[in-house]
Amino acid sequence: MTARALVLRTAGTNCEVETAYAFELVGVETQTIHIAALIKQPRLLGDFRFVAIPGGFSYGDDVASGRIFANELLAMLGEELSRFIDGGGYAIGICNGFQVLVKAGLLPRLSHKTEQQATLTHNISGRYEDRWVRCRTRISRCAWMPSEESQIELPVAHAEGRFTAPESVLNQLQEQGQIALCYEDQDNFNGSQRAIAGICDPSGRVLGLMPHPERFLRFENHPCWTRLPPQREGQGVSLFRAAARHAKEN
Repeated sequence: MTARALVLRTAGTNCEVETAYAFELVGVETQTIHIAALIKQPRLLGDFRFVAIPGGFSYGDDVASGRIFANELLAMLGEELSRFIDGGGYAIGICNGFQVLVKAGLLPRLSHKTEQQATLTHNISGRYEDRWVRCRTRISRCAWMPSEESQIELPVAHAEGRFTAPESVLNQLQEQGQIALCYEDQDNFNGSQRAIAGICDPSGRVLGLMPHPERFLRFENHPCWTRLPPQREGQGVSLFRAAARHAKEN
């Protein structure tokens, strides 16, 4: 497969430009496509190695965050997306995109079952939260994460970001190395179970996370950049670079 990225947008998506730019920074050619165009020509998936579902408020988050978009994907493109992933494709869902992947059953996809096994629900504060948080990458099978544990600081902006699942699902995620990113203890502001900020599927090629790596591509994006030691780039780039490198080697 060609190392190109498809950034999928719909009504209410608002982070597609930043997400496309993140891929381009690591040398991946990118095309942004509306969901209606992909439904009309699902074979377009075969032209890409990466699919990204960016953040935003798809369909106004009516009913529940990401639910309508998730149902649309399942009904119109479920089989094509499953084949894309099983055939070696990579996918990332950021914030609203994470909600979509979980509610469409494409994450965590335990035992490769495409059914909803977890959810992202209202923050324990009961309100929308917009802030920067410290997270820790986990030693996991995730192709989008560094090979060693490290702390990463990223912005978040959501009202329904609390990851919750049955205890059996949480245990499986931990045992199978599918917990890719966790909030540091003091920064688990939304009350996610086991401080989960991001998970991957069993292949490691599909990642969903609530923090926004595409909003920290330049060091100057950080609110305290004038008081910090200079860095070559924002920490969010590392996730896209890790996946691009993994795809090149596999």
